[in-house]
Amino acid sequence: MRKIREVLRLSHQGRSHREIASSVRVAVGTVCGRLRRAREVGVTWEQAESRTDAELEALLFRDGGRNVAAARAPIDYGYVHRELHRTGVTLQLLWAEYQEGVAARSDGVKPYQYSQYCELYGAWRKRQKPSMRQVHIAGEKGFIDYSGKKPRLWDPNTGQAREVELFVMVLGASNYTYAEASYTQKLPDFVGSTIRAFEFFGAVPHIIVPDQLRSAVKGPDRYEPDINATYLEMAQHYDVTVIPARPRKPKDKAKVETGVLISQRWILAKLRNRVFFELGELNQAIWELLDELNARPFQKLAGTRASAFEELDKPAMRPLPALRYELADRRNARVNIDYHVEYDKRYYSVPYQLVHEAVELRATVGVVEIFLRDDEKHRRRQTRGHDYKSGDRVATHTRSYGRVGTAVTEPAHRPAHHQQQVWPPERLVNWGRKFGPAVATVIEQMLARYVVPEQSYRACLGLLRAAERYGGQRMNDACERALAVNSSPNRKYIEAILRRGLDKTTRAESSTRQAPAHHENIRGGDYYDRKETLH
Repeated sequence: MRKIREVLRLSHQGRSHREIASSVRVAVGTVCGRLRRAREVGVTWEQAESRTDAELEALLFRDGGRNVAAARAPIDYGYVHRELHRTGVTLQLLWAEYQEGVAARSDGVKPYQYSQYCELYGAWRKRQKPSMRQVHIAGEKGFIDYSGKKPRLWDPNTGQAREVELFVMVLGASNYTYAEASYTQKLPDFVGSTIRAFEFFGAVPHIIVPDQLRSAVKGPDRYEPDINATYLEMAQHYDVTVIPARPRKPKDKAKVETGVLISQRWILAKLRNRVFFELGELNQAIWELLDELNARPFQKLAGTRASAFEELDKPAMRPLPALRYELADRRNARVNIDYHVEYDKRYYSVPYQLVHEAVELRATVGVVEIFLRDDEKHRRRQTRGHDYKSGDRVATHTRSYGRVGTAVTEPAHRPAHHQQQVWPPERLVNWGRKFGPAVATVIEQMLARYVVPEQSYRACLGLLRAAERYGGQRMNDACERALAVNSSPNRKYIEAILRRGLDKTTRAESSTRQAPAHHENIRGGDYYDRKETLH
């Protein structure tokens, strides 16, 4: 349903079916079908935005049918191609004439609709391999790429150089350029560079065209690239469409290819004799030269990149949103028996009815949000025992930066008085007592170590699983030995005893092995018991 929402949003913005299909990673026919079904049931983007995924799905797919392909009248591609060279002739005009011609035949054959007519002609034209000059509309596209030649930072202590990345973004109509250095091309750096480019422009283009690097495209594909969820969320925040360039097709982003080359010549080449120790220092030097680059006059056109930007791109671009996008990390997880999920080695609670459910975590610098996962194979289980639906936000927590293992628990998520609790502490103690009294004692101490007993459930389960692996007798002996040495032993200490076989050695044997040997040079305790007069 996330993709259907994106289709409706982009259609509301006026994007074509092909642009929507390329951005959302679905077929053009699928886009047409979803939009047609939305029109049939009367669903608009304003209505879909306020509905949940389950409500929108029930509204769009309450009835089903099978699409049977009908015979279509063929298209004379050569005629279409010749006529398009004539003044004032458009594809829409030729399509209307094509429809009239098919209707006049009266043989029952249906014509292609306009979107497929254009798509088929475009595919035919590509097979002819003509070199087409691209025409860039003001404010429409921003092209993104990284430079193959990289700047370097030097370590002042070791004297070693480290290569960093050069991010470049170029606007289509004005060639206005932004560049900065970043440590990597990974998602946080890539999203941050894109946001800073928008802020440098002071506005947002309608479309951004990145390369198919992993930070932008989760599933690279020539025809239907799968946009990374976090990068897509950033694009939705800034109301921009992401249409990645095709792999090994530099013409799709020729503007930024040229922009990268110019940045290498007029920025990196000028900095070749300078030594930088910090990324901020390097970026400051890059931005100073960037202002000079954008102020340089065009060779064959009037004005500069900066003047063309103010005249062409900026008036047609969208304004920046009031709030800056906050980078979010998404992870899939499953709710443990203590109704907590793990993120960054900290634990966050969800309603106890969701034990064992599949969830998705969205974490920012300050907040951790937990959603019931919209996963087909888990839907049957998710409808049992609770009223939550796929895609619902089931918990929101302030992100914890406490010590590793810290649990953030909402009191309302806990079952009342353990009456409906899935795993009461007594069950774990009784389970441990099956292996021996010492095992039960250790589990009781582990449960008492935390204010909320559920925080120690994982450690207790780990100890019980180890007992099944090593045997109950060995585990009980290991716990007895650990209790004799340490008043509050932990799971790792007990498992270390089992791995080294120390549970098979009695304490008497251990003390005998550790007793010092008799030797004339060893004084012993009696020597220090003598009372001598000091003169």
